Amino acid sequence: MSEVPPTRMNQQVFKLKKKAAESGHRLLKKKADALKVKFRDYAKSIAETKSSMSADSSSASFSLTQAEYAAGNFKGKVSEGSMTARVRVGAGIDNVAGVKLPVFTYYETGAAAENASLGLVGGGKKIQIVREKYTHLLQNLIKLASLQTSFVTLDEAMKVTNRRVNALENVTIPKIQGVLDYIDRELDELEREDFTRLKLVQSKKEALMEEERKKIEAEISAKIAKGVVVSKANEEDITANFDAGDDADVVF
Repeated sequence: MSEVPPTRMNQQVFKLKKKAAESGHRLLKKKADALKVKFRDYAKSIAETKSSMSADSSSASFSLTQAEYAAGNFKGKVSEGSMTARVRVGAGIDNVAGVKLPVFTYYETGAAAENASLGLVGGGKKIQIVREKYTHLLQNLIKLASLQTSFVTLDEAMKVTNRRVNALENVTIPKIQGVLDYIDRELDELEREDFTRLKLVQSKKEALMEEERKKIEAEISAKIAKGVVVSKANEEDITANFDAGDDADVVF
């Protein structure tokens, strides 16, 4: 603090710094609160998705077993196809309070379904059920991956935001306030010194004037004692002898 000159200009500068720091602290606090709300929503969604995926995974595996029992082992026929992807994962960005969160989405490419002849001999319905259940499981898996990734990213953003809030609240703003208090104390001390100095100068002037007045009174008293007439010309009104009629008229 001693490195900062205690001047009015520096006082104004640090007042502006304090105002900016408080404004930033309020904004970061609101951001942290918004991230916290979203963080809880993500945690709830992840818990619900995981609990549902457990049942979906068991149901899909059981339906696959039923289809193999009804239609035989059809995995070889499936692997003989061209394996063109009918489903892909799209990546996007979700902005939450200035934080960019990755979002994964499920979308179909529109490719024609292969191995449509599977199950013609038997078990076709079971194979269709397997396809639907595994499609639903894949959608939940992509959703869970999106939630988990966003959750981790949001957690890191919350930590950074909370560190900034704590730094402003516990370090920056108190430090600026300490500098302002130091400047105020020094300026008050300078004002007291100036006031004391002015009082001393005023008292000296008054003493000199009183001494001069006493000296003049003493001289006048001495002259009166000697019988000397003291002139009071200075006390006469100089405008008393002025007559405006004596002046000539001025013609323009």
